[in-house]
Amino acid sequence: MESVVLPVTGMSCAACAGSVESITSSLKGVEKSSVNYANQTLSISYDQDEVDMPEIQKAVQSIGYDLIVDAENADEKQQEVKDNYYKELKRKTIFASVLTVPVVLIGMFFMNIPYANWIMLVLSTPVVFYFGNSFFINAGKQAKMGKANMDTLVALSTGIAWLFSVFNTVYPEFWTSRGVEPHVYFEAASVVIVFIMLGKMLEERAKSNASSAIKKLIGLQPKSVRIIKGDQEIETLIKDVNPGDQILVRSGEKIPVDGEVYEGNSFVDESMISGEPVPVEKEKGMKVFAGTINQKGSFKFKAEKVGSETMLANIIQMVRDAQGSKAPVQRLVDKIAGIFVPVVILISILSLVAWLVFGGPDGFTHGLLAMVTVLVIACPCALGLATPTAIIVGVGKGAENGILIKDAESLESAYKVDTIVLDKTGTITVGKPVVTDIIEVDNSDDLNGILLGIETSSEHPLADAVGLKLKEKDIRASKVSDFESITGRGASAIFEGEKYFVGNDRLLEENKIDVPEDLKLKIKEFQENAKTVIYFSSSKKLISIYAIADQIKETSREAIKQLQKLDLEVYMLSGDSQKTTSAVAKQVNVSLFKAEVMPSDKFDFIKKLQDEGKIVAMVGDGINDSQALAQANVSIAMGKGSDIAMDVAKMTLISSDLNKIPKALKLSKQIVKTIRQNLFWAFIYNLIGIPIAAGLLFPFTGFLLNPMIAGAAMALSSVSVVSNSLRLKWQKL
Repeated sequence: MESVVLPVTGMSCAACAGSVESITSSLKGVEKSSVNYANQTLSISYDQDEVDMPEIQKAVQSIGYDLIVDAENADEKQQEVKDNYYKELKRKTIFASVLTVPVVLIGMFFMNIPYANWIMLVLSTPVVFYFGNSFFINAGKQAKMGKANMDTLVALSTGIAWLFSVFNTVYPEFWTSRGVEPHVYFEAASVVIVFIMLGKMLEERAKSNASSAIKKLIGLQPKSVRIIKGDQEIETLIKDVNPGDQILVRSGEKIPVDGEVYEGNSFVDESMISGEPVPVEKEKGMKVFAGTINQKGSFKFKAEKVGSETMLANIIQMVRDAQGSKAPVQRLVDKIAGIFVPVVILISILSLVAWLVFGGPDGFTHGLLAMVTVLVIACPCALGLATPTAIIVGVGKGAENGILIKDAESLESAYKVDTIVLDKTGTITVGKPVVTDIIEVDNSDDLNGILLGIETSSEHPLADAVGLKLKEKDIRASKVSDFESITGRGASAIFEGEKYFVGNDRLLEENKIDVPEDLKLKIKEFQENAKTVIYFSSSKKLISIYAIADQIKETSREAIKQLQKLDLEVYMLSGDSQKTTSAVAKQVNVSLFKAEVMPSDKFDFIKKLQDEGKIVAMVGDGINDSQALAQANVSIAMGKGSDIAMDVAKMTLISSDLNKIPKALKLSKQIVKTIRQNLFWAFIYNLIGIPIAAGLLFPFTGFLLNPMIAGAAMALSSVSVVSNSLRLKWQKL
């Protein structure tokens, strides 16, 4: 089963998206098809043995749209199509406006000048059938498929208004013989076309602004790269880079792919990944990432991940997937848009019939006008844009704030969260043990050199922490012999005939090494603060004590405090011992915690909370958290955690800063609020506009809505919805 996301061209409304989705879903061999109108993409899963891409493309083309199937340059081609469409739309709108202005002036102020109707006929015809030809072409293609969309509404309304006016211009006697003034509505047909084209133009600009986060991310990647082959530097395109290639990066240049430094050193601005403004020092053996910027110095690195495998490419794809995903509420809106157009056509016909029956002498004229106005004012653009534009802007804003959102469903769920479950290691804590305290009983660089010699030989995880601390003090390792790893206790080695031990208190006890009484209280304090105590001694006496801990992140306490202020229940889970977990929980002020839990226990714990009716967010960083992340209502991964955790999670915090969680919840609330506002205005607009357009107020006030005003109102409704979504950009998190 092949799954791809392809750009769609030619869609003009949510009903268009529904048509593309419907035609592709009906193809034999297509398992799943989903179209997002806001970012103009088709997500499709299909069996290559039953249907191929040319068939899918041909089906889409048959109803007036097209697919960009060139995967390599899809983004560039889609952008080129969008740019050309916008330029052409702008040109047509300007020329149509130039022709429409005199039509409006004659139709509203100078209708009695000689040949007024004929002049308006000549000027309005190119507006309706040349500049507005796309509406009629697309409506025809939809009709062949037994479907209707926004183009159907526009084509019907303007076409009927123009034909009615032509009839009244050529054969006015039909009406005058019946005592009725033969009105023409060339200006209404022209203005409707112009206003809708203007609305489309503004929509295109707004949607372009809403997708700016993707463009910014794509812009982080350089186009070319310098590959080192022997003594030569060869400049090549980034798409030609392969894993293992040796690459040179100079000062001020962007790093093209992910890799590992093997020569040189520099400072790199990694703010796009970590959110931290301070450049990170890079030297031999350190990782570098695509899109980050080299500050000072130059270095060479070996490419490890290229193309779609780089962290930057994953970030771009994650944002694109999220912007293309549909919120549950959007699925409902799509269904409404699918039946909306036929219902509106039915209402317009009923309006005409009602006027013919009850409208008296002017019933046909008013009925025709009412029918045209209903068709114009009920355009479903605003309804179709209500949800996706808010999601696009919101996801983009999240990316700018270091919060990557995988799909729209998590956005809808996040604001409802009432319970947060935090993994301890790597989430609340740094996830890397470091030496926090040293007590020197017998202070000597020579003795420290022996300790470093033992720790260098050891494979214990805590040995690295001690060794790193000693190297920071410029201690040189002594050459020890007879190294022995003692399971569950530590290690021993011999130096110049003397035996030395590094390990826990059990190792000291077994070798009858005493700990001075005045130090026991301090050791107890270390242990109460979740620190592991390592002892270094000779065969006769204690030399030094090292306290090692997985340090709590600087932001964790404040972040947990903020979550608790939001009236959220905060739990902490850990596979660590009860004593250590309890100590960490105390330091970060979490009263609800569970220690010594296995991955399956975390999963069960989340499920238990959900069974109690709670909406749970799980935050983790490791493979052991993946089950719990998959079960949670909202799953959040640390950006510095495992790839599996990030794959499973619906959201990823790039900088692994827990302070981003309250921001993510706030962003969710803002997006859902904006979607509700958009849907309210889209529905209320149609709820009020359609009855007025049908002539409901006429019996009471004599007011009948002009189709020209209806066209302006329709265009403004779409622009207002998009503008309301764009307000998210400037709201604080």
